[in-house]
Amino acid sequence: MTGALGAAPALGSQTEGAKPRKEMTVRTLIAFFSITFVLGWGVAGLAIAFQEQAEGVFGEIGYTNPLFIFVVYSPAIAGVFLVGRHYGAAGLLQFIKRLTLWRMPAPWWAFLILGIPAIVYAGAALKGTFSDPFPFSPWYGLFPAVAIALAIGPVEELGWRGVALPLLQRRFAPLWAGLILGAFWGLWHAPAFLLSGTPQSSWSFAPYVIGVLAVSVIVTPLFNSARGSILVAALFHLQVNNPMWPDAQPWDTLVYVIAAVIVVLINRKTMLTRGAGATSVLMEDDGSRMRSGPKGRTPDDPVASRARP
Repeated sequence: MTGALGAAPALGSQTEGAKPRKEMTVRTLIAFFSITFVLGWGVAGLAIAFQEQAEGVFGEIGYTNPLFIFVVYSPAIAGVFLVGRHYGAAGLLQFIKRLTLWRMPAPWWAFLILGIPAIVYAGAALKGTFSDPFPFSPWYGLFPAVAIALAIGPVEELGWRGVALPLLQRRFAPLWAGLILGAFWGLWHAPAFLLSGTPQSSWSFAPYVIGVLAVSVIVTPLFNSARGSILVAALFHLQVNNPMWPDAQPWDTLVYVIAAVIVVLINRKTMLTRGAGATSVLMEDDGSRMRSGPKGRTPDDPVASRARP
């Protein structure tokens, strides 16, 4: 990875002439995190308190359980709701168009495709599970498992990186924004450690949160280099949770932390510069043109607006 991995200009906030109902600001994060935790922890709390009854109605806790899926989707529900509330249907379309952003420097694509599995396998080597048999037999059972994994965890990114990270980067440098989001992201997973049937139920919470913080830092420059791509964030999420990788918990946490430190050192200029990251929630109709305010801030950022003459 070289200096080419630095962040690209921030996404534009709205189409020329559009009149949003009320601009999203850093304060919108209060509503976002409140909705996310009330929905996620509320339903998860009910499932914990009445797990036997819940499983009797909806089946065992897991990727196909409707309650589990609803909890996982809570950041996306919060994000989409707030975008619709602030910008209406047209704004939602611009928001969803960020799923079409795929251009990113080749070294980052190589890291996404090859680097993440390398991290996991390094952790598996430390744990002693590197040579474990392939988890699917027959091998093509992998495809439905990956399809399910793609439809669950990566959807979270409509909220975490779709809304929260751009807003955080209006106030903080990408490194601090990634760490703050990672703290909320890790804490949000806490109920999963109390639910039997989830992978987290057999893990330790503290190492897991440290790993989430590291992962959140690593994905931030990828997200920024792809101009705020929700697609890239979702694919990163899928790679981290890919069911074809061996079990490497908790040793992969150590490798993720090392990787995060290296990523920050290589990209320290952009990671430590406020305004260097993507700060817009919306994309212009013409996805090839991006608008940004002073110092990389977008026109809908009140700080940038006051800075203009």
